[in-house]
Amino acid sequence: MFIKICGITNEQDALLAVALGADALGFVFAPSPRQIAPGLARDIVKRLPPEIMTVGVFRNEHPSRVIEIVNEARLQGAQLHGHESIAITAEVSAQVRFVIKAVVAGSADASNADLFSSDAVLVDGLNPGSGTTYDWDLLSQLPDSVHVILSGGLTADNVASGIEQVRPWGVDVSSGVEKSPGLKDAVKLRHFITNARDAALG
Repeated sequence: MFIKICGITNEQDALLAVALGADALGFVFAPSPRQIAPGLARDIVKRLPPEIMTVGVFRNEHPSRVIEIVNEARLQGAQLHGHESIAITAEVSAQVRFVIKAVVAGSADASNADLFSSDAVLVDGLNPGSGTTYDWDLLSQLPDSVHVILSGGLTADNVASGIEQVRPWGVDVSSGVEKSPGLKDAVKLRHFITNARDAALG
């Protein structure tokens, strides 16, 4: 089970998430209460083990800027969390090692997710980043060939149910493990990761 903790804004939260067993960390460069400067992200990434997947989160950003920031912050991946086209996703994928394309559950992009040149497809609700849940049954519309990352309103209390119902390749959480926007809660983080791992083994 690929576990990504998103919205990392400081070194302490990054190291804590890694120590608790996260596989990937997300740094938000799109407008958000969790937005981080590329230079600060680079300073955090320098302290992380090399096997941790570091991902920049972008929304409707120009491909050249996505690639530039990924390189500047020395990240391994990019998450395209807007209305990026198949062509734009392919352009980024040609230059970035690991690409996640976000789609809205039940949308045409979700049904055609296998057309995107991405390594994984993250499925969110109608208001991405809002931390609200949606009907997980909608994920049955996704092509079987894609690596699905379940996202949107996940918490330590519901992540096991989501994994059991959807059987995703991975899960992604941000606000569900926070004490305030941009600051993680150690207890919520630990319970989320533990519950996700246990559900994946079940």
